[in-house]
Amino acid sequence: MSKEPVRPAVWAVTIAVAFSYMGVGVVDPILPEISSALKASPGQTELLFSTYLFVSAALMFFASWVATRIGRKKTLLVGLAIIVTFAAACALSGHVDLIIGFRGGWGVGNALFVSTALATVLGASAEPRRAIMLYEGALGAGMALGPLVGGALGSISLGTAVLMAVGLIAIVLFVPPTPIERSARRSAIEPFRALVDSRVSILMLAALVYNYGYFTLLAYAPFPVAEASIRAGGQFTPLDLGLVFFGWGLMVALGSVWLGPRGCEHVGIRRTVAVTLILFTIDEIVLATWISPIPQVIGVVLGGLLIGIINTAMTEIVMSASDIQREVASSAYSGVRFLGGACAPTLAGALSSMWGIGGPYYIGAVALVLTIILLWIDRQRRMQMTAHSVALG
Repeated sequence: MSKEPVRPAVWAVTIAVAFSYMGVGVVDPILPEISSALKASPGQTELLFSTYLFVSAALMFFASWVATRIGRKKTLLVGLAIIVTFAAACALSGHVDLIIGFRGGWGVGNALFVSTALATVLGASAEPRRAIMLYEGALGAGMALGPLVGGALGSISLGTAVLMAVGLIAIVLFVPPTPIERSARRSAIEPFRALVDSRVSILMLAALVYNYGYFTLLAYAPFPVAEASIRAGGQFTPLDLGLVFFGWGLMVALGSVWLGPRGCEHVGIRRTVAVTLILFTIDEIVLATWISPIPQVIGVVLGGLLIGIINTAMTEIVMSASDIQREVASSAYSGVRFLGGACAPTLAGALSSMWGIGGPYYIGAVALVLTIILLWIDRQRRMQMTAHSVALG
């Protein structure tokens, strides 16, 4: 039986998602250079990451409220328009404090767009697993392009704003307007209720701590990689770091689109996640203990492959765990993802000051072990609920 062709609306949104996630990684390769130029600590420089992520996380919980009132398409377009505006402002600004503020504004647009994009892709596709695969693959592609652009140009470029404008035009042309049904409108607090819904609460907590471990690698890795280069008598340029994270992002896309779905089909989604989380934990421990250029580069790039596999599987587990409305589930899930991600760069500077350059990775590894435990608890709970239902039936 042949698969249904991917609809133009799905392609338009996933392409825009790729451009949007460039905003996460575009500052990655230039963090050490910014830190050096401003004589700022890693913790201060990480504000370029954490401001963007915290604002995104906070507002994502309200994206479903907006989408159920003005429609998915309008929410996507408003989000993209805000991203274009603040990405351009970042590119034109010459002061780090202004850039940090503009990154917060960028996060506002990101919150509206990213959360709604997942619900839109799922709603426009006849095959949820394939839709999630494309969404997470686009995420990886964006993560690959962002560092390459940042590293090549040594700054946040107007090119990012232009690409987001292209994504906006694609959505205008190919995504049909979504009807607004009063019965589908949700309260602004619905995503917060979803967080404590017994069907998904443990999974949401697992997503939170997993993304802490994931973003530890993404947001903090430039510093150990640069330090390893210095210890070896060299110096990584922003372009060098951009190429490392370009490789990382390509591996995220490969894991999301190819390895992740195949692993889920052949050995089961839960087993795939568990095995990959164990490998990712080992990877972060190696990165924490082996501060040398080759192990650092290999560990970062390999981490991207593992992250891609986990992201696809985790998203499918959470989004299929209940019948909570897509907009609400997507808002809650996207919010906890970015909240976990925001905590990582915020704490990384303090942890590295207290416990040395490997400290943040050790805590990231602990977060990954906690994720494994939470997923096991959720599985046991679901098995007990199923057994109870069978006994009653």
